[in-house]
Amino acid sequence: MNPAPAPEPEPASRRTPLHRTVAADLRTAITAGEYGSGARLPAEDELARRYGVSRGTVRQALAALRSDGLITSRRGTRRVVLAGPGGGSGTTELRSFTRWARSLGEQPGGRTDSVVRGRADAEEAEQLRIEPGATVHHVLRLRTLSGAPVMVERTTYPGAVGELVAAMPADTVSYSEQLALHGVLFTDAHHTIDLVPADADDARLLGCRAGESLLRERRRSTDPAGVPVEWSQDRYLPGTVAFTAHSTAAGALGRRLRP
Repeated sequence: MNPAPAPEPEPASRRTPLHRTVAADLRTAITAGEYGSGARLPAEDELARRYGVSRGTVRQALAALRSDGLITSRRGTRRVVLAGPGGGSGTTELRSFTRWARSLGEQPGGRTDSVVRGRADAEEAEQLRIEPGATVHHVLRLRTLSGAPVMVERTTYPGAVGELVAAMPADTVSYSEQLALHGVLFTDAHHTIDLVPADADDARLLGCRAGESLLRERRRSTDPAGVPVEWSQDRYLPGTVAFTAHSTAAGALGRRLRP
């Protein structure tokens, strides 16, 4: 008699089944406009690898999206997105560099330069709604598009979230996808965009000159309960990425590659 297969690992938060976590992450991507109407979702096996789950779990997640009327119901083919609320991308598109890159057909990459456990300064405490001096993890990471350096991430994670990030391999492409497996979801974000001179780390990682102007996006992301889960500064090489704003009643802000 063959032994029963080992049970699929559960996320750290046992309150949310894996298929619901995967469905929630994909639903967020669709409603954010990261997969526009008519776009095809990745194949089941690719989604299974991305989220570290079985294809059965992926099928359950896709079934939930079908019941919401977000994707087609044909099995055996890549699901097609029927519509996303709002009909386009909004500010939530900026949450995930990885999904944005994939939606353009680019290959996203990530390489962690350093992870340092420290204490929150006044700004970090305010943004993350924690006490000054509370334990945080500071992460410095290079992001690439099809192998080319594009952006440097400086992200501060609070306590438990930082511990999860610190345990991830240095070449992890998407922190948000891996954190979703542990029940940590990024659902809203506030963005501020300005210019900042490149420092020594920017110059070393991006291959630019120290003092050169970089496009900076500062971002605070929160979970479904509104609790901050990251405070980040992303610095982009000039000429690689542009941000566009579209004025509507709801308002929208998107990111695109420079031609």
